[in-house]
Amino acid sequence: MGHWVVIAQYTSDVYRTDFIRRGLETKAEALTALRAALSTYVPSKNIIEKRRHVYRFADQETYLVVIKGKLTQWECTLRVARMVVDSTDPIVAERAQRDDGAAEVPDGPKDTMPPGPDGPRDQIPPGVAGPRDRMPPGF
Repeated sequence: MGHWVVIAQYTSDVYRTDFIRRGLETKAEALTALRAALSTYVPSKNIIEKRRHVYRFADQETYLVVIKGKLTQWECTLRVARMVVDSTDPIVAERAQRDDGAAEVPDGPKDTMPPGPDGPRDQIPPGVAGPRDRMPPGF
């Protein structure tokens, strides 16, 4: 089974990703399937298509499809993607599971604020009540 897929991403009531084609062997096959889907793909909703505009992004592997229906307009992004991790692979699954059940966290950027010259910038200095002391009365 191949690692390439063709996907459509759009927002209806929620953000959705639909797989148009799965298991393609090569990137060239995926791009051919992507180009074939540009003129035929419609969302799961029933749209009476009046007009279809297709825009190609600069990377030439992503397209924006705009379908003008009788009452609504619908936008969708079609693109190719390559699977890079498969947790059914025993080696990957073994690496992902730890004794405590938590996944291994790689070294990298942390969500912390770097300290400034007077210490961390996310702390309110002593003696200052914060934004409430600057609010007008009755607010």
